Amino acid sequence: CPAIDACESSNGGCSSKAECRRTTPGNRACVCSAGYTGDGIVCIEINPCLVNNGGCDRNAECTQTGLNQAACNCLKGYSGDGKTCTYISLCSQNNGGCSEFAICNDTELTERTCTCKPNYIGDGFKCRGNIFQELLRNSNTSRFYFHLEALSIRDISGPGPFTLFVPRTDILNSDPRVKDWIAKGVMAQVLRYHVVGCANLMYKDLTAITNITSLHGDLIHISYSQNSLVLNNKAEIILSDAVGTNGVIHVINQILVP
Repeated sequence: CPAIDACESSNGGCSSKAECRRTTPGNRACVCSAGYTGDGIVCIEINPCLVNNGGCDRNAECTQTGLNQAACNCLKGYSGDGKTCTYISLCSQNNGGCSEFAICNDTELTERTCTCKPNYIGDGFKCRGNIFQELLRNSNTSRFYFHLEALSIRDISGPGPFTLFVPRTDILNSDPRVKDWIAKGVMAQVLRYHVVGCANLMYKDLTAITNITSLHGDLIHISYSQNSLVLNNKAEIILSDAVGTNGVIHVINQILVP
């Protein structure tokens, strides 16, 4: 009598994803094909992501791409090949977009905080030091700074508060009187006439007063009309409220003369 082939009909009752193997006459074994797992009667695809995240880093996403195949991709906020993922510090590049005078702190993924360093004020994205430092950092006011430095005038580097009325750089550069004042030794008096001590006067504050006393000792007259603030009837405030740690800077379009 011929031996009965248990695999001859319907794959021996094995899964279509399995191989039916004859064993003893009338018996067979079902073995799942490569890429599948099960008892042979039932065979399912092997998803490598279900075990140990498919060998991906714990900060990576495992995605099944085929039979017993997977791809590893680092999660947002991490970089690498998926097998190894490294945290991306926002603060490691360009100080996280914070001011150069701020401290950047990574908080959560893709988030950070910016805090101005000691002796600076601001929102972390823009941080200002004292007004003496700020004069140099702004091209509109840097010439005034150099005149102060040349004459060793350091009044405004103190605790203050101070209010500065600074002639714009091009005004100081083009006014022929400046050379005469320097030659006559009166430039220091002219510069101090642009500084008000013991007061942190914002633009809005200035609209409510008519005169203030400068460090030079002379009064500065203030008039407000048609939405403009004018000093001594000639110098208009064209940029205002640049706040530093020890005062405020206003830029004017004329030199004040005591």
